[in-house]
Amino acid sequence: MKKTLGSLILLLLFVKVGTAQSLYQPYNYQFYQKFNADLYSTKTRIHTSLKPFIIDSLLERRYDSLMNFGVDTSGHHTWAHRKLFNEHLFDVKTNDYTFFADYLPDLTIGKDFTAKKNTWLNTRGYQLGGTIGKNFYFYSSGFENQAVFPAYLNTYINQVGIVPGQAYDRSFGKPTKDWSNVTAVLSYTPVKYLNITAGQDKTFIGDGYRSVLLSDYASAYPFLKLTANLGNVRYMAMWSYMTDPAAPKLSYTNGYKKKWGVFHYLDWNVNNRLSVGFFDGIIWSDIDSLGHKRGFDFSYGNPIIFLRPVEASNGSPDNAMIGFTSKYKLTDGITAYGQFYLDEFRAQDFFSGKGSIKNKYAWQIGLKGANLFGIESLNYLFEYNGALPYTYSETEAIKNYSEEAEPLAHPFGANFKELVGMLNYSYKRFDFTGQFNYGHYGLDDGGLNYGKDIFQVYVDPAHLYGNYIGQGLTTNMYYLEGKVAYILNPKYNLRIELGGLYRQEKNTAFADKTTMITIGLRSSFRTMYADVSSYLKH
Repeated sequence: MKKTLGSLILLLLFVKVGTAQSLYQPYNYQFYQKFNADLYSTKTRIHTSLKPFIIDSLLERRYDSLMNFGVDTSGHHTWAHRKLFNEHLFDVKTNDYTFFADYLPDLTIGKDFTAKKNTWLNTRGYQLGGTIGKNFYFYSSGFENQAVFPAYLNTYINQVGIVPGQAYDRSFGKPTKDWSNVTAVLSYTPVKYLNITAGQDKTFIGDGYRSVLLSDYASAYPFLKLTANLGNVRYMAMWSYMTDPAAPKLSYTNGYKKKWGVFHYLDWNVNNRLSVGFFDGIIWSDIDSLGHKRGFDFSYGNPIIFLRPVEASNGSPDNAMIGFTSKYKLTDGITAYGQFYLDEFRAQDFFSGKGSIKNKYAWQIGLKGANLFGIESLNYLFEYNGALPYTYSETEAIKNYSEEAEPLAHPFGANFKELVGMLNYSYKRFDFTGQFNYGHYGLDDGGLNYGKDIFQVYVDPAHLYGNYIGQGLTTNMYYLEGKVAYILNPKYNLRIELGGLYRQEKNTAFADKTTMITIGLRSSFRTMYADVSSYLKH
């Protein structure tokens, strides 16, 4: 399969057709919401639920305005002033190719008042990208990081071994966390109907802040993605190769267990207001339960079929899932959206209301938009997410819905409900962000698997029937965060940022509270998630 797909890419690279522009914009919710006014207008029919975006003519005007906001092109300033406030560090533009590169500092200090400790983040990073002709685009970013986090994030990292959404922690439990992470993509648009992207990055499906189908929470992974655009229909087929350090090692020599994933997603814009989508995926182990090398399953190589019948014809050895998305633009300022993820279904138990372990699913409903209360550039989101106990888990740990010991969907795992509210307002170079989360979930307790930890196999659950969200050690989490930033250079999101955070996680066994402030010089479009729950038993 690798040889076949590689040949396809090489063939297309030498086909001289089309003049479509292809620009790859790394996904970051805070940046992407600034497209809301265009994306969710009743006058447009843009595909919004598959991210990162390939910037084309429909989004180019808004993208250029964001990348050049406040930029002074008078030519009266020094080189240092231009590089700090207006330009990329290196920026080359010719008729045949373009290239840019930036140094990305992320330097913050803070105070965790509850734990009475100082926090800090010291990151040295880079980004570079460019185009060759009009159809080929490349992009890479990399970060070397050390940090002292607040107590609740230290607890999470020490349990999971991963800095949330970033990479594995090389400090192995020490107070100062140490990690590095790199993304790289090659994007090629041979004709306006097709884009081919390969590299190591993340893919997000949905219109919300979270996704219960496929999110950007887990670490980046190698992938090959084909995206077809046929007017009102957008279709994606993606193959990926993932690591699962939470599954037992085969041996010291072989290292962590590996697994494959293949995902299909079809998004149909029915009209200017209504869109519906269908998602399916398969996860399978690189080595089977007997220790035999399985590798890539060629039966999953066809990019234009949905997978459940193929998986069934293989004897159902793999983890199969399906999902649905939808959105409806109520007005230019209000869009309703939703998702449904189906992991396992048994009709006779589903309608009985007995809380069977054989019914596992997750959902999302939300409202979002731009220009709230008629205020230009005031973007908003209100969202409700949930997943039944044991959703995303499997009978073998290696086949669960995860990458690098973190969920591929919602960061809470399963056995949870969550409310999210977000506001963002931009005024000239100032950017204001507010966020509120309420989480209700059940942690494992007493050595029993209550269904939140997706890395626990569900062959020995706490209950076969009577399962409900919050079972186990019932926990409530409140999270409130506000940020004020002054954008120095929009080209690489260089900004001075002041932030405040309040978090409380409480149950009958413990009560954790964090109150902290941070200030720093930050850059890049990466997302560092701080709104996480306790993931394993406390």
